[in-house]
Amino acid sequence: MTIRVMHIGLGPIGAAVARQVASRKGFQIVGAVDIDPHKVGKDVGDVVELGRRVRVKVTSDIGKTIRATKPDVAVVCTSSSLKDVIPQFEEVLKRRVPIVTTTEEAAYPAPHNRRLAKRLDEAARKAKVAILGTGVNPGFAMDALPIALTAVCERVDSVEVHRVQDARVRRLTFQQKIGAGLTLEQFRRKVAEGTVRHVGFTESIQMIADALGWKLDRITDDVKPVVADGTVQSELLAVDAGYVSGIVQDGIGYVDGEPRIKLHMEAYLGAPESYDAVTVEGHPRVTSKVAGGLHGDVATASITVNSIPKILRVTPGLRTMADMPIPSWFGG
Repeated sequence: MTIRVMHIGLGPIGAAVARQVASRKGFQIVGAVDIDPHKVGKDVGDVVELGRRVRVKVTSDIGKTIRATKPDVAVVCTSSSLKDVIPQFEEVLKRRVPIVTTTEEAAYPAPHNRRLAKRLDEAARKAKVAILGTGVNPGFAMDALPIALTAVCERVDSVEVHRVQDARVRRLTFQQKIGAGLTLEQFRRKVAEGTVRHVGFTESIQMIADALGWKLDRITDDVKPVVADGTVQSELLAVDAGYVSGIVQDGIGYVDGEPRIKLHMEAYLGAPESYDAVTVEGHPRVTSKVAGGLHGDVATASITVNSIPKILRVTPGLRTMADMPIPSWFGG
């Protein structure tokens, strides 16, 4: 069976997803929507720089495009904020189309988004389809992967995850999201506004805790700057000494006053080593390290595409990576 896919949002990640969908067996792009007027009316292949046309034009209306193209699945790559994408989700759900999204706050119903998550879950159940929020992080590296590693333990005392990335290989919008190039004053202001940070720590910590049956007292999520001690640059951005080159972010989940879940992320231009590491303290003690790390953009697009067939086989409602089938590559 060929799965008919509609894309909503053709920014860097949405375009990467579309390129994979267009290039893999078992998928067909049937529709695409974007708010950018410069993209509307153009062939999807041209917009995502596929190197060929797919004979599908980008439109600006979700509802009309669904009615015209009858997709099996919609892929939404538009915003990190659940509040911002709820109207898009509900427009899709009205037409009874399942959704795979890279919206970080849709990855798991963290406490501050429980009301919105419940609303979304009810809408999906009414439509008799499923919604999945996924990505490399949240969605895999700092939640689904450590959860899976605990499966061989008879006792788990704590979980610690480290994700370190040299941001020079990431897209410009990611480098900007971690504050690269800002002064310390600008960095602190944007952290306070919530515009500089990795979105998803709270969601990942809550996902791990719920999977392990732990009731959390509280979750902390702290962001600090990495300041360049010399000029460092990527192909897209140069940072002088004394300016911010990225972030260090630490999230902790407490159980009975004890730190039981620790997430540590470093993302800055010039990090000497990129890797993803998990340590499960318990019996047995389990450690895992991905040398070189999971490339954020490639991995996010890939896990999104690989989740498309699986969303068609799960019960309706808001699903998470903790209750989905084991993630795997899909070859058509």
